[in-house]
Amino acid sequence: MKRKLNYHTGSYVFREQEKDGVLFLTYPLLEQTKMVAHGFSTRVGGVSHGMFGTMNLSFARGDDEAAVRENFRRIGAAIGVSPENMVFSKQTHTANVREVFKKDCGNGFLRENTFEETDGLVTNEPGVCLTTFYADCVPLYFVDPVKRAIGLAHSGWRGTVGKIGKVTVEKMMECYGSDPENMIAAIGPSICRSCYEVSEDVIEQFRENFQQELWGELFYRKSNGKYQLDLWKANEMLLKEAGIHRNHIAVTNVCTCCNSELLFSHRASCGKRGNLGAFLAIKENGDERNFIK
Repeated sequence: MKRKLNYHTGSYVFREQEKDGVLFLTYPLLEQTKMVAHGFSTRVGGVSHGMFGTMNLSFARGDDEAAVRENFRRIGAAIGVSPENMVFSKQTHTANVREVFKKDCGNGFLRENTFEETDGLVTNEPGVCLTTFYADCVPLYFVDPVKRAIGLAHSGWRGTVGKIGKVTVEKMMECYGSDPENMIAAIGPSICRSCYEVSEDVIEQFRENFQQELWGELFYRKSNGKYQLDLWKANEMLLKEAGIHRNHIAVTNVCTCCNSELLFSHRASCGKRGNLGAFLAIKENGDERNFIK
């Protein structure tokens, strides 16, 4: 397996890191806060085989449970978080966002996942590792270094239409008094516009939920009657609409479908794949500074 990602434009959005054979991505924009442990997994460094090879982070797709647990241990050790502190939810392409606490650590890993129909998580408690899963959908990371709160959201096309990125910001405002002007966000590896062909019914929902003057940036129609949709741009627009400054948003330049050797892609594999993971936790003991100037 190759060990180098292809980027649409330069590689400044991410840092590719490797620890004990585990390849993962971090965001310099989030690292500058010195407040969080975070990362996005790749397919490299796990123990799963076949279509799950090697770093599959899903218990629900038919992989060996022991292998998946070992994968979580390895990615956790690489990023600096414990699997026992991770909090999962049952992602169903909603715009539902839930606040979680220390008592929720281990939900989905140590015990049954009881958080139904939840695609976004927020917390202000150190050590709680928010964890969401992907194979083309868009990971959204949020850090408020002023109120010391974080959020993580899973945004497929349905979640994007439902504006889950904006909903997550509003949840952090409600729970922690966050000011969007102080927040930092990252849009993670996911399917790019060139790879993401969708039908008229999907585009109609974007027409209903995004202003007409934005349509030209979001999608275009092809001669076959299908459309190419840009989820990266749509989520960037929603984060700016929520009040986050553009220079506080790291927008991905890595496509899961273009990099299906290194990143799981539902579309590239026709559904024969594992899951990637996004991880975000407030450090329990860390050197912090206020990133916002």
